Amino acid sequence: MAASVYKINKGVNRSIEFKGLKAQYIWYLGGGLLLCLILYVAMYIIGVNSYVCLFVVGATAGMVFYYVFKLSKKYGEHGMMKNMARRSIPKVIRCKSRQCFIKM
Repeated sequence: MAASVYKINKGVNRSIEFKGLKAQYIWYLGGGLLLCLILYVAMYIIGVNSYVCLFVVGATAGMVFYYVFKLSKKYGEHGMMKNMARRSIPKVIRCKSRQCFIKM
């Protein structure tokens, strides 16, 4: 039998990262830029001046970039999901009767 040579993928369990954005934030940025494109098309069809369209969409895209990079830096890969899950946990569980603990 001949010896087989296999390439080792050293990033098997690592999350996707692109220019500092991690995991789901890449999708958020893509969605935001798609919405900016739709905004530009809508404004152009309505008849707004092209330079005004470019300025508004450029400012909106800049805000989207800033906000998504801010979220990525603040929460990291799983932090935003953990934060949202933490909000759904009740602070106190109250039980006014012992009926649920008594076997019948």
